Amino acid sequence: MTLTELRYIVSLARERHFGRAAEKCHVSQPTLSVALKKVESRLGVTLFERTPADVHPTPIGEKIALQAERVLQEAERLKDIAGQGKDPLIGPLRVGVIYTIAPYLLPRLIPALHVHAPRMPLFLSENFTVNLGEQLRRGELDVIIIALPFEEPGIVVRPLYDEPFCVALPNGHPLAANKTISSAQVAAENLLLLGKGNCFRDQVIEACPKLSQPGGMEGALEGSSLETVRHMVASGAGISVVPISAAKSWPLSPDLLQIRRFSAPQPMRRVGLAWRVTFPRPQVIDVLHAAIEDSPPFGALKIRR
Repeated sequence: MTLTELRYIVSLARERHFGRAAEKCHVSQPTLSVALKKVESRLGVTLFERTPADVHPTPIGEKIALQAERVLQEAERLKDIAGQGKDPLIGPLRVGVIYTIAPYLLPRLIPALHVHAPRMPLFLSENFTVNLGEQLRRGELDVIIIALPFEEPGIVVRPLYDEPFCVALPNGHPLAANKTISSAQVAAENLLLLGKGNCFRDQVIEACPKLSQPGGMEGALEGSSLETVRHMVASGAGISVVPISAAKSWPLSPDLLQIRRFSAPQPMRRVGLAWRVTFPRPQVIDVLHAAIEDSPPFGALKIRR
């Protein structure tokens, strides 16, 4: 069966009228009628019951019309895929983002990317770095946005921006009297951290070396997300270290929560893109990088070349 014959079947099943079906297919009524007769003859079944007043699909005709509609939809998808080969900015992009970046980057990235590539919707996945890396290697994701370093065979990395860390304190905490806070002062407090498996937890421990010493994690509490940590800090459970993009995105509530910078040297993380070296749409990476460069998360710093 040809795609044209499938269109005839679907059109007649919808319209239930030879004249209207032929008009939808831009052919004459006899052409459509003869073509469908030939299809029925080849298949050895009757697809449509015809009366002077009506035409409607038989039970087997309904099934074939439904399947024909699916085939036509898949044929259109083939055209879309081929179109992506001509224009890599057309068609979905599967993007993975780690939990501590997604809520603060995506609200700014999506509008910017819509300007750069309006016909490239994002299929988004939030997860831990290790899981996103595995999905990237398996081809389930096209590109991931993660904290660097990220070194994997066959994976290309491109830095995006640097992001300072800052300290979140409950209102009235003694350290809130300081303009800046040292890593040693942070390590001496009851610290709220993200759970194990989250790379930002490891970055905080690295930024505050005393936490790695024996007993350095004594009294530390865990939260499942930065938003949960924010509420725990506001409740007075302790202090926390958070990315500046998160702190600057939170609603202003100085009566509950105070944010302070670190004293020099200020700890920070470098955020970047990672993709397979064999990814067939390299132009997409340039566009994604440009969109993030145009609208980085609040507080992000340009990388000094």
